[in-house]
Parts: sequence; C-alpha cells; structure tokens
Amino acid sequence: MSKKVILTGAQATGNLTLGNYLGAIRNWGKMQEDYDCNFMIADLHTLTVRNNPETLRNNTLDLLALYVASGIDPEKSNIFIQSHVAGHSELNWVLNCYTYVGELSRMTQFKDKSAKHADNINSGLLTYPVLMAADILLYKADLVPVGEDQRQHLEITRDIAERFNNIYGETFRIPEGYMPKVGARVMGLQNPRTKMSKSSSLENDSIFLNDEPEVILKKFKKAVTDSENVVRYDLENKPGISNLMSIYTGITGKTNEEIEKEFQGRGYGDFKVAVANTVIEELKPIQEKYKKLKENPDYLEKIYRKGAENAKVIAKATLKEVYEKIGLIW
Repeated sequence: MSKKVILTGAQATGNLTLGNYLGAIRNWGKMQEDYDCNFMIADLHTLTVRNNPETLRNNTLDLLALYVASGIDPEKSNIFIQSHVAGHSELNWVLNCYTYVGELSRMTQFKDKSAKHADNINSGLLTYPVLMAADILLYKADLVPVGEDQRQHLEITRDIAERFNNIYGETFRIPEGYMPKVGARVMGLQNPRTKMSKSSSLENDSIFLNDEPEVILKKFKKAVTDSENVVRYDLENKPGISNLMSIYTGITGKTNEEIEKEFQGRGYGDFKVAVANTVIEELKPIQEKYKKLKENPDYLEKIYRKGAENAKVIAKATLKEVYEKIGLIW
C-alpha cells in the first residue's frame, strides 16, 4: 500500500522561531517514516515583500540547513527550493484562471498584509493563496500540515481543486489539514495573545533556533506573566504562564496537571528558568548540526539539486494531465 503524500514548507524570510519548530518542523521529521514527504523552501512566496537579494539567498540556505539539522533526512524525504521547479509557476497561472477575485479579496491574510505593507499592496499579495494551491495540488498531496492561520488558505485550495475536478473530471486530490496534537501554537513571550513570529517588532518576543543559550535564558526571564505567581494553566486569565506551560509540554510531554504539581509552591522565576533550560537542551544538537552543515555548502547544494530533480518528475506528470484536460498541446 502506497504512503499518503504530504507537502509543506516555510518561507525563506530569516531564522525560524521556537514556534516554527514545535508547531511544525519537529513533527516533520517524525512524519518521514509514515508518509511520502515533500518539504519545500518557499522562496517565491517571499517576493510579496521587498527583499535584499543576498539576504534572500542566505536565508534560503539557512532554512535548508535548519530543515536537515531539525531531523529531516534527505534520503527519506524530498527537500527542494520552490523556484527551482517551474511547475509551481506554471500551475499557478492555470489555477488563477479558476479562482475568483471575490474569493481572494476576502482572505484574512490579504487584508492583514495590505494593512502592514500599505506602500506595497501588489497583486502577489492578492494571488498568494493561488500559488499555495499550486504548491499543494502539483504534488497531489493528501495532507498539508497547517496552523490555524493557514486554514483559510487550505480551504480555498480545496475549493479550487473541487471546481477544476467538477469541470474536467477527477484530476487533483482534495487535501486535508494535518495538525500535531501538542505544541501547535506557540505565542509571543512579550505578547502572549499573538503567535510567536519571525517578524515581531517586540524585543525578546521570539525565541529563534539559532539564539545562544544566554539569550534564550534572558528572553524567558523577561517573559510576560501575571501577578499571581502560581504556575497554573488558565488561557483566558493567565495567557503568559499558559504559553510557557504549552512550550514546556511541547518539549517534555508533561501534562498541565503534572507541571502544576511539579512547580507547586515555586514561583514564576523557577519555572521560567526551567522552561529556558529545557528549550536550550532541545535546541543544542540542532544548533551544532546546523553549524556543521553551513560549513559544507557543497553538501547543501547536492540536497537541493537532487530534490529539485525529484520534484520536477512529479510536477511534469501533473502538468501534463492538467494541460491535456484544458486543451493545451503538450
């Protein structure tokens, strides 16, 4: 019996956060044994905002190294750079012609990003979900690991696929969302009501995978909590301490009840240090492997070249089917 296909990726926009790791990347390594995995570095998606070209190139290779350092095995999974597979852009144009402007203009992320980048509301911001749909449907993915903020994009992908299938017959698989049970949503340390983000403007809000141990400890010590000084999970009234407990759970596997018992009678200071030390130990082997990989650019190139060739084979087969069904001469 063939394995189900998974397609996922991250934008090459800088260092990954602890939220990216616990919510997604750590789980990617575990999925390799059970699924046919395609891990993409989404460099085309970064173009909706202005990038320094050299920074984008460096971020792309950094992300590749972090993928591998975090447990993704290039011998078990396909790792590739999005722009190296022309099929993404080709299918993107076809799917644009089966997507309605009204659908795109209602997308929450388009509204949010337009507000943040009022000086650069380009058409890429509007059609971003169609490129994401092309990413997914090109590989006929069964499952797509998504956070809550990406669910709307998965829904429009499903709508586009169903619309195309209804017109031309069964072509695309209708993908389902895949979410891990633990650690799916890590919030900011300074604003625990918003998701931990690479682009946060708040100092000490995000833990990055390449942060030095002393930096991680400092950030956790400065994490916003509350005045009760009792380690107790209460998302509504104690979002800061609840977020720290979620991080601790995500790494140790302990339940909220076990954590509350472990730190009963101890203040937030002890708990913050414990969480920091747990994160430091979790990230230590990743940081060590990342540094070794960055010292071997030839090996990284070998990975993404091989990944692109594998991806092109799949993409070509899908495009052939799509082109023939819509009447293009292949």
